[in-house]
Amino acid sequence: MAKPQAARFVTGSTLRHVLVMTATSSVGLMSVFLVDALNLLYISMLGHKELAAAIGYSGTLMFFVTSFAIGLTIATTAQVSRALGRGETEEAAKLGGAGLILMGIVMIGITALMFMFARPLLGLLGAQGETLDIAVRFMLMVLPSMPLMAIGMSAAGLLRAKGDAKRSMYVTLLAALATAILDPIFIFLFDLRMDGAAIVTNISRLVLFGVGIYGAGKIHKMIAIPSPGVLRTAAKPYFAIGIPAVMTQLATPVGNAWVTREIASFGDEAVAGWAIVGRLTPVAFGAIFALSGAVGPILGQNFGARRFDRIESTMRDSFKVVVIYTLVVWALLALFRNQISDLFGAQGMTRDFINFFCLYVAGSFLFNGMLFVANAAFNNLGYPLYSTLSNWGRSTLGVIPFVSLGAAWYGANGAMAGSGLGAALFGVGAVIVCFRVIGGLEARNPPEITADPPASAQSPFSTGKAATLG
Repeated sequence: MAKPQAARFVTGSTLRHVLVMTATSSVGLMSVFLVDALNLLYISMLGHKELAAAIGYSGTLMFFVTSFAIGLTIATTAQVSRALGRGETEEAAKLGGAGLILMGIVMIGITALMFMFARPLLGLLGAQGETLDIAVRFMLMVLPSMPLMAIGMSAAGLLRAKGDAKRSMYVTLLAALATAILDPIFIFLFDLRMDGAAIVTNISRLVLFGVGIYGAGKIHKMIAIPSPGVLRTAAKPYFAIGIPAVMTQLATPVGNAWVTREIASFGDEAVAGWAIVGRLTPVAFGAIFALSGAVGPILGQNFGARRFDRIESTMRDSFKVVVIYTLVVWALLALFRNQISDLFGAQGMTRDFINFFCLYVAGSFLFNGMLFVANAAFNNLGYPLYSTLSNWGRSTLGVIPFVSLGAAWYGANGAMAGSGLGAALFGVGAVIVCFRVIGGLEARNPPEITADPPASAQSPFSTGKAATLG
């Protein structure tokens, strides 16, 4: 029998692991975001503001569905990376297979619900008239491929858990490449406009699924089909991590929906500007999004190996990357704000909205980045409830009062500024709690690792009662 391969992240420089995983993840992730932005650019070139606004509304609603996939991917990655850290490769493969099956079951149900209630949900966001009709048609065309996309994302998570950053990058990079090639063909050459964008979205998701399954299953043998008994056993810890992680992810689109609704009161030009900002942000700050996902397997493997010194080192290195990267990107956005507006042909309120974001609001991503990385730590160290609380706090208390007052006092720009302002308090607070959690785990050095916090693992705010997941 072959000797199990040592877990990759339990030795070597933590900063190097953070940079390599983030860099490779960034290439794939930012390619998806860049193609998404190009997609909106193509739609904007058609010359109808209703089309760009429809993309903004449908994107906000699709964010909810994607959040379920992201949260459940976190559960799969956390479980598998811990098993690998303990040297249990066969167990890791069983957990990988169970995670993909559970992901498929959940996402089929969610997609069916979204399919039935797409129109009223889009209406709640503020879409009306022709814009609403276009958004609904686009949603109904792309929703059926969501389960495939979710399983592909989970397979990419297995590759990250294994430490194969390159193949994880290929999953999203090849899907983005398919979109980049096919989008102009279907939108312009075939003259399918929004329908063409929807068709290409489905093709891209099929590519994502195929590449992910091939890498995780064929190359690394990380997908073992579990028996019904194993699946039932794996489901409990999977959802113990997955449900809080999903709730954490849902907080962001809830906050985003509130901002969208406030901005919608200022008309389609403002919503078009918000849609462009929504595509610009992940392209500009894609490395931070990638970092929050890339750091999870590093933490998970070291948690499984009980290397708490390396966990703390990984977090410090990650926060350094957030600060330096955000400051550099903010400066570039401010410097080239007019060129960015020109690229999208933005005029009037739409142009003013984009320029305001680049000059002022983009800097708030420093605190969002801190929150993302801290949440990754909570999810992978057995405290997913903490990430849920921090993200919901950020997306409610950090959004609703600030955005509402900003909109009332300063219009659409004020709404966006309020969203950025609310991030600071929760970003800093999450960092403080994160290091207290790590310190507590190191002091107790729990004898066994489970999906839930060990019985002795207390909240940094507790007075002796064991932390629970609710």
